[in-house]
Amino acid sequence: MILFTIITIVVYLILIIWTWRNLGFTKKAQKVIFILLGIGIIYLITMLIFEISKGSITYPNEEIAKEIKNTLIPIFAGLNGLILMPIIAKNLDKINENEIGKEVFSKRIIIILIIFLICTFLECGYMKTTQEGIINTYKTLEQEK
Repeated sequence: MILFTIITIVVYLILIIWTWRNLGFTKKAQKVIFILLGIGIIYLITMLIFEISKGSITYPNEEIAKEIKNTLIPIFAGLNGLILMPIIAKNLDKINENEIGKEVFSKRIIIILIIFLICTFLECGYMKTTQEGIINTYKTLEQEK
C-alpha cells in the first residue's frame, strides 16, 4: 500500500509541475484554479469509469471493494490527468499568447476529447481486468492461509 501511495504522489507531482509549466505566463491564481478544477473533473470522470467497470464484478466483501476503489481511482485519475491536463494547458497558453486562434483551439480541444473518450473505453476494460486480478490474488492468498 505504501508503494501505491508513493507512486500516486509522484504521478500527481509530475502532473502539477508539468501543467503549471505548460500554462506559461498565466497568472498564478489562474494556474491554481485550472489545476484544481482539472484534477477534480478528471477524478469525477475516473470515478464514473470505475463504477461502470465494476458492474458485474462480485467482491469478496465490502472492505475489499472499498480498498480497491480507494487505490485505483487516485492512480487512474492521476494518469488520466497526465494525458489531458498538460496538453490543454499548453493550448490555453498558446491562445493567451495569441499564437493560435479560438477556432484552432476549439478544434484541438475536440480532437483531444475524442482521443480521451477512446482512451476511457479502453481504460474501462483495463480497470475491470485490474479489479478482477486484485480479487483473484486476494482469493488465492485467502486460500493459502
